[in-house]
Amino acid sequence: MADKLKVAALGVDVFDAALEESGTPFAHIDWKPPAEGDAKLVNALFRLATECVDGNGESLVDKANAEALDRLKRARPVLRRVRPAHEVIEGLDKNTILHAGPPIAWEDMCGPMKSAFIGAAKYEGLAGNDAEAEKLLASGGIRYGPNHSHSAVGPMTGMISHSMPVFVVENLTFGNQAFCPINEGIGKVMRFGANDDSVLANLKWIETVLAPAIDRALANGGVDLKVVMAQSLAMGDEMHQRNVAASLNFHKAIAGEFHGALSGNPDGRRATEFVAGGNEQFFLNLAMAACKAAMDPLRGIEYSTVITAMSRNGVDFGINVSSLGDEWFTAPCLKPRALYFPGFSEADANPDMGDSAIVECFGIGGMAMGAAPAVVRFVGAGGSGDAYRYTETMREITVGANQDMPIPGMDFTGVPSAIDIRRVVATGILPVINTGVAHRLPGIGQVGAGIVTPPMDIMRRALLAFAEKWLGKGR
Repeated sequence: MADKLKVAALGVDVFDAALEESGTPFAHIDWKPPAEGDAKLVNALFRLATECVDGNGESLVDKANAEALDRLKRARPVLRRVRPAHEVIEGLDKNTILHAGPPIAWEDMCGPMKSAFIGAAKYEGLAGNDAEAEKLLASGGIRYGPNHSHSAVGPMTGMISHSMPVFVVENLTFGNQAFCPINEGIGKVMRFGANDDSVLANLKWIETVLAPAIDRALANGGVDLKVVMAQSLAMGDEMHQRNVAASLNFHKAIAGEFHGALSGNPDGRRATEFVAGGNEQFFLNLAMAACKAAMDPLRGIEYSTVITAMSRNGVDFGINVSSLGDEWFTAPCLKPRALYFPGFSEADANPDMGDSAIVECFGIGGMAMGAAPAVVRFVGAGGSGDAYRYTETMREITVGANQDMPIPGMDFTGVPSAIDIRRVVATGILPVINTGVAHRLPGIGQVGAGIVTPPMDIMRRALLAFAEKWLGKGR
């Protein structure tokens, strides 16, 4: 007698009820076609897997991505100095201001970005008031461009101008540097588009008091940020929306020299409190500079499909891909799925902004929520179980784990690192980014926190551009 019928049901579950009712043994397999069945993308993925190979039949893409992950893991970002931006960023003259995100024209900018530019122009003395600054910017009297084009990053609006002090982070393994301004604190700040006299006064205090003190505290060789990041990950930070432990650990690393540099300064207490706990997001900008320094050596690896930057300007979301160099793939930004502060709602939110998603490229932030279960409550992303699931899901779209950044609560497995556009397109799983939410009107500031993803369209277009460039060039 023939064996009793056994069924494997793939994908859709429309037959499950009938099979169960008939008593037929079956297993439901949760399957869906790659790239949502898009023939052009499926063909590109198939051809890349079968044609983009070396003489031994090994995947050139896999080998390139393994090299990218190795470079990421071998990075050693060290905070060396805090210097005025024009001293260390090439081409940053008095009339140039850098911003977060991919390139954008003045007339296309969102309100908070325009307002931050106006503030930066006043901060540099290029204009005496808002009207003068806006006229100068609209007429081309001030040049501007993406931070990423200058080895720099900045949160939210991301302003970097001539006089602003920036962290100078050196990747000792590869010799490159990256830059990021000092975090201004919370509330009414320029990164959220505020630009009144109190905002400018706070920035001037950072320039004249805080930055020189930190710089003097680094005179003995600097701070190994990779060590600080690994320690803080073990203490419950993911270093995008939660930086409590990281800020304290950084302060501990410079405490003696920092306090000595502030000796006799009437603002010494304010500066100490600002770094050590009064500004719980202080370390965010250091994490961004460290991750930028770690990711830049991944640029330009032939055949690599690893994302080297994700960034937003409040209008467009853009990515760079290793083997495609500095080409931006962009699409309109999404609004974060967020938990809003009392009195605010999604109607108040600006589309996502900032260069801070560089930390997700490295493997922390949203990729490492399993290390920071507390952060999911702040960003409205569920409970501790959801934190672990987010991180496990991110492993499906990354090249591998960075064991230098272990997550204690997940059996000390390293964070998922090096996002692969092939895996994103094939699975339909997008990188998850933790983010703050800016009010759509300038000057109001942060109105919530949440999670956001890139638009899938930019991943698809980047994959097709990669296939067009590299197919047929296998050796």
